[in-house]
Amino acid sequence: MIKAEPRTILSFLHTYFEVVHDLFAIQSEDGIIRKEMLNRVCERHGSFIQAKLRDYRVVRPVGEDFEMRDAYFKMMEFLLLEFKPLLPETIEKYMMSISELFLKIRRSIAQQSDRDILQERVKNLNQQIREFVDMVEKNTWRLLNETRDLKSNIERIEYRDKVHKASFWIEYYILPLNKILDVNHADSIAQKLIEISEFANRGRLDFAEETVRSEFEKLYVQLLQTNGDLLRQSKILTNELLPLLERIRTESLILTGWIEFLRNPYKAAVPPLLKSQRGLVYAKDMLYKVREFFQQFEHPENVYLEEDDAPFDKWIFDRELYKSKLNAELPVPDFFNWCVKELGASFPEIETEKFFAMTGLIFDEEFSIEYNPEGARAGIRTTTSQLTVPLLRIEASEKIK
Repeated sequence: MIKAEPRTILSFLHTYFEVVHDLFAIQSEDGIIRKEMLNRVCERHGSFIQAKLRDYRVVRPVGEDFEMRDAYFKMMEFLLLEFKPLLPETIEKYMMSISELFLKIRRSIAQQSDRDILQERVKNLNQQIREFVDMVEKNTWRLLNETRDLKSNIERIEYRDKVHKASFWIEYYILPLNKILDVNHADSIAQKLIEISEFANRGRLDFAEETVRSEFEKLYVQLLQTNGDLLRQSKILTNELLPLLERIRTESLILTGWIEFLRNPYKAAVPPLLKSQRGLVYAKDMLYKVREFFQQFEHPENVYLEEDDAPFDKWIFDRELYKSKLNAELPVPDFFNWCVKELGASFPEIETEKFFAMTGLIFDEEFSIEYNPEGARAGIRTTTSQLTVPLLRIEASEKIK
């Protein structure tokens, strides 16, 4: 248990940031902080620092050696933007935890389990998704920086080593990670998140408990953001990282082969490298093709437009006429049957378009609609459709009365 105040710990980290930075660098390189290295780092700033590092739980003993606690190590990673590329297997573990939580949530709803447990599981699922996206972003960022450094060859490594390194990243990092983020792959995490998003959308709209609906709302909003973030990371992998590494690998192979040839140019017979050839940038029959192309526009064909004089129904819905008829017959016990009767009095057949134009009268504020309490329905046949409609009683609105 830490006895010091949080501000005291932050003040210590600010004052002795170089110590923490050095310990972070040692653990990043060796995976552990040897006792001798810890003593050497602390001696430069005062022997009491080692006791403070233990009291504030910055480091913890591992046998005779030490290591930084995970919270401090991740904080330094974040501050220094020094993330190690993680194997896709490490990231893929979230597939199991996310799928398992999602399955438990669905079972809890089906079995109507305790509401508080369901609420906590939705929260935990949200947290797992945030951690997954954060890890993917760190991995993509680090791989992109490593690839750019490899392209510029800051470390001045040999071409052969560049080829091996680029091939290694493509095979063990880029392609498997891209598969994890591929929404079209049935077993990818991205596909699972889309399924969870659809489930959360239904839960936030129709779940009975308000508190659980609120958690589903948070989960749905988080997943909308997550889908956009994963799509962006997938585009970086596909459009930037893979082409860059392939270019490194291709260029390096060509240069490596050329260096090998220069070392032993007489090992094999080679074709003449500087053989001159003459060629035209345009086809020999270009003149005739161009002439043929423009000749087709010299004699344009006549175009004739023929007007369609076929008769058609120019019926326009007279809203005021039918509205006055409806007012005169109020109350109407069956509105849709009244529409059929009025149309049948004027036309031999009832067209669907005319029927729907008539039904627009129910949206007028002068009328009050009353639904049949038993949910009774009636069938209406038009020239193109067979409609099933409810029984609506139309009366004058209270405002008119």
